[in-house]
Amino acid sequence: MTNNIGRFSSSDIETPADAPVEEQKPAELVYGSAEEFLHEQLLPTYVRDVDGRAAKWCIEWYYHPEAVTRVEALWRAWEHLRLDGATGISVWFKDHADHHMSVLLDPRGPFHKCDMQKHRDPEHLEPKKAPEGWFPDVRTQGT
Repeated sequence: MTNNIGRFSSSDIETPADAPVEEQKPAELVYGSAEEFLHEQLLPTYVRDVDGRAAKWCIEWYYHPEAVTRVEALWRAWEHLRLDGATGISVWFKDHADHHMSVLLDPRGPFHKCDMQKHRDPEHLEPKKAPEGWFPDVRTQGT
């Protein structure tokens, strides 16, 4: 069995930074989706005891818009930072994984009503609309 976890390395770099712009190609993605990243990279490397008291997770995490957005952000940051063979993994953990996973796993976070056996739909914030004119559409204002 090969351990492909922690795929940060300088050998992943597709193009040198000093190559002419016309020669630089975007690096190929390691993962094709946020879900693949979650199952193949994130959860196998970011292991926590999910006991419902100190940490919570929803077995159907994909029904939580906040979770989907945060996992997508983690995936995109990982794909970018994996190309930095010097400090990429450290930056990714410090600035991305630790931050987003702390929010996701927080017992009062997006999965607060769920557990590893049952999903419960999240309650959405229901704000009132501000009075007309308080927030003008900046796209329609001339600059």
